[in-house]
Amino acid sequence: MILDIDTKLLKKNAYRVTKQRGITALRIRVPGGDLNIKYLDIIKEVAEKYGNGTVHITTRQGFEIPGISMEKIDEINELISPIIRGLKDEGVQIEDEEGGYPAAGTRNVSACIGNRVCPFANYDTTALALKIEKLIYPNDYHVKIAVTGCPNDCIKAHMQDIGIIGQVEPIYDPSRCIGCQACVKNCKRRVTGALTFENFKVVRDPNRCIGCGECILKCPTSAWTRGEKYYRLVIMGRTGKKNPRLAQTFIEWADEESVLKIIKNMYDFIDKYIDRTLDKEHVGYIVDREGFKKFKEEVLKDVKLPKKAKVANHIDYTGYRYERNTIYD
Repeated sequence: MILDIDTKLLKKNAYRVTKQRGITALRIRVPGGDLNIKYLDIIKEVAEKYGNGTVHITTRQGFEIPGISMEKIDEINELISPIIRGLKDEGVQIEDEEGGYPAAGTRNVSACIGNRVCPFANYDTTALALKIEKLIYPNDYHVKIAVTGCPNDCIKAHMQDIGIIGQVEPIYDPSRCIGCQACVKNCKRRVTGALTFENFKVVRDPNRCIGCGECILKCPTSAWTRGEKYYRLVIMGRTGKKNPRLAQTFIEWADEESVLKIIKNMYDFIDKYIDRTLDKEHVGYIVDREGFKKFKEEVLKDVKLPKKAKVANHIDYTGYRYERNTIYD
């Protein structure tokens, strides 16, 4: 009977409660937006046999299959078991691949296409997204994480609880520089103006450089080359009804090991301070309540940052609240 279905368990199993009584929608998890094409046949079969023949591509790069009867959930979970087994084979901790998804609170880790394809990307976003997936899933806490290959931020990392932006340290060889200033002009026009031309050589201001790597791409003689790979973490961005805002920079020039440890520590922070009287609570509201100082201390516990890493002492969040505005009175 439809009335006997526990909707909390249904949502945990990655099914949506829809506006139609007894009808649900299944969310297919796609870490990093990267899915083996062999699974598309399964998604197609579910949509045609159990759904309404359509598939919605979600804002977080997953697939949502609408029009499913709640009475068919067990059959569908068995049908999608190869997709879930694929996650398990990659190292994601899932015990029962035939029982459907074991959690849906932590959202799909989204990613731009990364340096497997994009010349601007500073790292393999798909690989990092999968490492994060193995670290955090399954988990019921409502967390959104996105990884992007460069400061262009095509994945909108600034709208996530944690956004991870790729950085590279550009290495300059003055003996190969011909003084064309292509890098200087491009940085001034399109980036931060971190490069200047002095005494016939390019000078880089490390305080203004954001590690985008465009100087490397623009140089015709390879005077600029790629050095070490780093990451910038932006935190506590969110949409929503209460207090939408963009994420702010927490750390610049962090290494991958530190990024993964910080994410793990953040889940411990949530578990420790979440308001358990609520159905769910976004991590940003926990940080607002407990304070940035406490959050910073706990997520950096046992983290060994590189020497060049910069950590924010304070974050003054902007955003806005839906309050009465006298402008319209």
